[in-house]
Amino acid sequence: MTSQEEKKQIKAADAGLVTSGTGTKGPEERDLPKTLRSDMDLCLRLLRDVLDEFDPKLLERFDSLRDDVINASAEHFNRHSSDPLPREGGLSKAVDLIDQTPVDEDQLLARAFTTYFHLANLCEENYRVEVLHSREAAVSLEHDATDPINEMTVAYKQLINEMGPAKARELLDKLEFHPVFTAHPTEARRKAVEGKIRRIANLLAVRRGLGGSELEENERQLHCEIDALFRTSPIAPKKPTPVEEANTILDIFDSTLFRTIPRVYRRFDDWALGNKAGKVKPICPPFFHPGSWIGTDRDGNPNVTAKVSRKVARKFSDHMLRALKDATTTVGRNMTVEAKTTPASDQLRNLWSRQKEMSETLTERAQLISRNELHRAVTLVIGDRLEATIKRDADLMYDSCEDFIADLRVVQDSLAKAGATRQAYGPLQDLIWQAQTFGFHMVEMEFRQHSLVHSRALEDIREHGLHGERGELDPMTHEVLDTFRALGAIQKRNGQKAARRYIISFTKSAQNVKDVYELNRLAFAHPEDVPVIDVIPLFEQLEDLENCVDVLEEIIKIPEVQARLKQTGGKMEVMLGYSDSSKDAGPVSATLALHSAQERIAQWAKRHDIDLTLFHGRGGAVGRGGGPANRAVLAQPVGSVNCRFKLTEQGEVIFARYGNPVLAIRHIESVAAATLLQSAPSVEERNTTMTRKFADMAHKLDQSAHKRFLDLLNTPDFAPWFSIVTPLNEIGLLPIGSRPAKRGLGAKSLDDLRTIPWVFSWAQARINLAAWYGLGTACEEFGDLDTLRSAYEEWPLFSTFIDNIEMSLAKTDERIAKMYLGLGDREDLSEKVLTEMELTRKWVLHIVGDEWPLQHRHVLGQAIRIRSPYVDALSVTQVRALATLRKRNDKGELSQSQQADFIYLILCTVSGVAAGLQNTG
Repeated sequence: MTSQEEKKQIKAADAGLVTSGTGTKGPEERDLPKTLRSDMDLCLRLLRDVLDEFDPKLLERFDSLRDDVINASAEHFNRHSSDPLPREGGLSKAVDLIDQTPVDEDQLLARAFTTYFHLANLCEENYRVEVLHSREAAVSLEHDATDPINEMTVAYKQLINEMGPAKARELLDKLEFHPVFTAHPTEARRKAVEGKIRRIANLLAVRRGLGGSELEENERQLHCEIDALFRTSPIAPKKPTPVEEANTILDIFDSTLFRTIPRVYRRFDDWALGNKAGKVKPICPPFFHPGSWIGTDRDGNPNVTAKVSRKVARKFSDHMLRALKDATTTVGRNMTVEAKTTPASDQLRNLWSRQKEMSETLTERAQLISRNELHRAVTLVIGDRLEATIKRDADLMYDSCEDFIADLRVVQDSLAKAGATRQAYGPLQDLIWQAQTFGFHMVEMEFRQHSLVHSRALEDIREHGLHGERGELDPMTHEVLDTFRALGAIQKRNGQKAARRYIISFTKSAQNVKDVYELNRLAFAHPEDVPVIDVIPLFEQLEDLENCVDVLEEIIKIPEVQARLKQTGGKMEVMLGYSDSSKDAGPVSATLALHSAQERIAQWAKRHDIDLTLFHGRGGAVGRGGGPANRAVLAQPVGSVNCRFKLTEQGEVIFARYGNPVLAIRHIESVAAATLLQSAPSVEERNTTMTRKFADMAHKLDQSAHKRFLDLLNTPDFAPWFSIVTPLNEIGLLPIGSRPAKRGLGAKSLDDLRTIPWVFSWAQARINLAAWYGLGTACEEFGDLDTLRSAYEEWPLFSTFIDNIEMSLAKTDERIAKMYLGLGDREDLSEKVLTEMELTRKWVLHIVGDEWPLQHRHVLGQAIRIRSPYVDALSVTQVRALATLRKRNDKGELSQSQQADFIYLILCTVSGVAAGLQNTG
């Protein structure tokens, strides 16, 4: 694929769209598509109605602040780059208005702007869905046709053209997309707000086809929901428990995934099989395999205990079994094929006989409503057995999901043999796909703990004895052992797939892996009770990434690892952390170190004949490896993907990618396509050739950027300054996750600060330092613009990296940044940040050929420009509140209730800025 074609695809995928609504519009807003502009005008009109009904003075202040920030933004954007920034960056009117407004009214203003962003995001999402539907309507299902909507079919066709049908089919059968949903606290919206957003989205989605009284009723309901959204505090009253965090997955499962996944598989079959689709055995494999860290990620989270893990696992499995039970009953009730037209096979009659032996009650009831309809009767009993599985009825329950699928296969084969192929490969196949995808467990639960916790537990056991014979064991040691018992109990109840992965944070040596296997053995009195586990090393910091192959070389010598390799046919997982490497080394060095590590690990795996899966610990923000997942896959080194892509999905990313069924399908197909295409000879050759071609450039950029980044972090008193010039401490008060902002292992500096608040805080300050710092200096010292432009055009890794940085720069604002940096009274540090920001912006724009960030991505670039003034209103409110809180607190001028008011105002703006920028950590 040429660079120009890639740019066209990126431009076509641009989806960030908002408008400032009614009133005076700039050319960007007038150019917006009619339906989007109409939705935006409607939502702003309804919001203004809500504010007017609440308090006319609030609406007046909202409109005044809106005008001030829009005018200031236009003034800033149109000024000459050499002109000095005016007082408060041209935002003096907005600053004065906020300063003159009582804190309780500022809170309401912040909530009004936050509500606006939620509505703007919905209008954007609604428009994206409409565009996809309209493009879908123009697509041909002919096998020879190119389907630009379903990227998976395009990728598969390219594989056939490059490698032939047999090899393409072999790669398709290996395909796996494994998103792992985490509870990392990056979703700034509370659950009550999400529910209202989803209801508004549904009302907007159906509005187009309505008229008359139905349209009027739709608007009334929108009014009601928007009113409720504004009146609902954006800040939850308390942090969620780990068990409550599991609801994130249940919500996504119910609203999209359970019904969406069969549609993904079916869409591929419709293209690949043409008019045979739904009448013959499917081609598309069940490649989607969701995982979860919710309720099992105990790295630095004391709230996740063994007891919690058991509860969450039970919550998932009961919900999953209920969904399969309902789906099976629905399929069974509709399977009204009679014996005369569709005779049962011998295998089906045998299954019916076994069911009668199990329970005459169930079979008699099924037969009563299914006379001469044996397929129906058998399927209804299968559904009843799932009910028994929920209740743990030992006489009737299924021992495993594989047994359940085997019974469904008997029904399917009988239907196909009788000529009822549409019945065999229609809804029944969808049900089989759902069972193959989610099992009885819904998600594959993965346990994670810090390597130090394991070594300390073993030291404790060696000192005091396994059962405390020589003194009291530390409570943490008991918890570590109980964790393995919980894993074993989940595995015994729901099967190996439900829980077998154990991830070691901060893996430093093979001894860390040995420790986990030893603790797993010590946790059980009887060897037969020891669960099967796959211990996954997680390499995070720069030094660990550099040493990873040497460590892996020692890991595969461990007897337990050798045994698992033999049992699995050489399968092995290795996890790479994008977050800590970026925080410790800077974005440039981390990106290049991760690419190098993947390349070396892939070569190591090939030498040892290991079937490798690399697990990417990415976040939503660019500073944590975020950005379009499909482009990230296509930029990976040869052999590092191997038709399998696994990554963490968290916070706002989960809602954005999987919250809407149409967008969820698009995301899954896009990632699956890239995962397939990464094995195409043309892609492999390009990645390898360009990595070598630009190795010298990369090395020089790495050295300069790393030095510049460390210079900033090592400046005296950087850590306390960082906490002053950003809302770091206040973000820690947000009740958005059960996990603390620090790991809790005793460190007292940035070393122990989790990357999420590190990235989140810089984003809130409109600086986004974690995404770009060091690149400008590196490019300036390298100095060869032609080579940098060539790398951008030819090397997928570099072009993806630069595009992600340009996206981050588009969300920065020098005016706002200066206001935040002014809180710290450190001119030297402020100068370093602002100089590097200006230098990075200059070089990135030179490289991509833009005059302003994202200019070449017309839709997205204009959208961010339109959106920015509204974010400015919240940013100014936040920074003024921070200044007042810290200044008056230092003087002891604020009572506890006044402090609480300012903190609540700051938290409201944090939620709003996150919604406006569409990312947190």
